[in-house]
Amino acid sequence: MGTLQILAAIRDGATYGLDIVAHTGLPSGTVYPTLGRLGDRGWVDSEWEDEAEAKAQGRPRRRHYRLTPEGARTLREAARRMRVRAASLDPAWAGEGRT
Repeated sequence: MGTLQILAAIRDGATYGLDIVAHTGLPSGTVYPTLGRLGDRGWVDSEWEDEAEAKAQGRPRRRHYRLTPEGARTLREAARRMRVRAASLDPAWAGEGRT
């Protein structure tokens, strides 16, 4: 479930590790290793921000993450499967648009 939460956080605009931690409520010890695995699977791409930008703001550089097309497909398919499972428990969840 953490993997899907992280993918959804990135989809929703959380782009760097601590932002994803805040968005999901997951501990950093879960988020950062998962981001590495998501990159290995090709579900997210990442790139370091410009060092000058971080320095100007007086903080370390951030690594920004974005969903790949495969990551977006994976998230959509997982949400579809969850709707199907939820609908088997409660027909009210069968409607489209719920994630």
